[in-house]
Amino acid sequence: MSIRKLFSVLIAALALNTRADEPAAWQVEASATIKKGLAWLAANEVENKGVWGDPKFPAVSGLALWAFTASGDAQYKPQADRAVAFLLSCARENGGIYVENPDRPGGGLGNYNTSICLTALHAARGKDPAVIPALLRARDYVASSQLTGDPDDDSYGGFGYDRDSPRPHNDLMNSHFSIEAMRRTQGLEEFRPAGQKRADVDWKAALEYVTRLQNKDGDDAGGFFYNPSDAKAGFRETENGRVRINAYGSITYAGYLALVFCDLPREDPRVVSVLDYVSKHWTLEENPGMGQGSLYFYMNVMGRALSAAGMDAIPRKDGGDAVKWREDLVARLAALQKEDGSWSNTDNRWWESDPSLVTSYALLALLFATGEAK
Repeated sequence: MSIRKLFSVLIAALALNTRADEPAAWQVEASATIKKGLAWLAANEVENKGVWGDPKFPAVSGLALWAFTASGDAQYKPQADRAVAFLLSCARENGGIYVENPDRPGGGLGNYNTSICLTALHAARGKDPAVIPALLRARDYVASSQLTGDPDDDSYGGFGYDRDSPRPHNDLMNSHFSIEAMRRTQGLEEFRPAGQKRADVDWKAALEYVTRLQNKDGDDAGGFFYNPSDAKAGFRETENGRVRINAYGSITYAGYLALVFCDLPREDPRVVSVLDYVSKHWTLEENPGMGQGSLYFYMNVMGRALSAAGMDAIPRKDGGDAVKWREDLVARLAALQKEDGSWSNTDNRWWESDPSLVTSYALLALLFATGEAK
């Protein structure tokens, strides 16, 4: 081969490598959408106090902190630092991270707020010796919130909004947040002082609880429901005349995420079944079974669950083309983003008219879709 021809081959190869390294169109769109959303979130911090949304519910600020941290954008370090300070200021003597409601036992949603704040603080400052003691106390609190006792109780193994609530009330929403927080932060136990009891979840009981909330037959087989006493998506009658609780999209992804963090392998029948449900009911136009209700949480938990499971595509049971969920999720959120960079839902079920909450949901969904959040 002549020198000139060899040179031409090398130039062509270099050009191919350069093109291969260039981000795909959906990744470019994701980057621009995230940048715009982060700018809105930073501009809407409450009086530079590290607070977003209602300060009585620090979980909203925790989600914002998680988004800033996952983005890796150094320009938002001041906002993140203030958010860390605010969340730590909400830490209670019992280890929980929440704001007490003296007029209503359990009204501070202690476990819900603590689980999200623990996850966010760990993502932001999990290696900071000044923060680790508070995170360990938060782990103690979350672990103590798991309902144990009678294995025949429908709530056995799960988690509710607050361990001090007047009555046991566990559900898959709180359980998946608690399971995620405890699994993501389990490495912190290495820093626990010698002689101090380690905090952990009864993982067998947690898995049993989650499994009880998965439908086993019918059109929504593999899908999950909120809890046995609260049919968020209503009921259905089966062919044999039994009444069953309807599954719905967002809580199904919450159940999927819980199965993943309970260390179930992909070939486990429960995982196979939930993937069948996800494939059959795939849409980003609505939250299946809920319409526009909780639409942004649906996309948020979808991103967290599929990312945790290591799924780049959702296989179609009918043999059709697999769903490229990352690309589809980015395109949908980019289309829904408002001109000012925020997101909000016209359906206010579960607080989704709050742009601080919903923008944090959307940003985290995008960051998990792009792989920037892990």
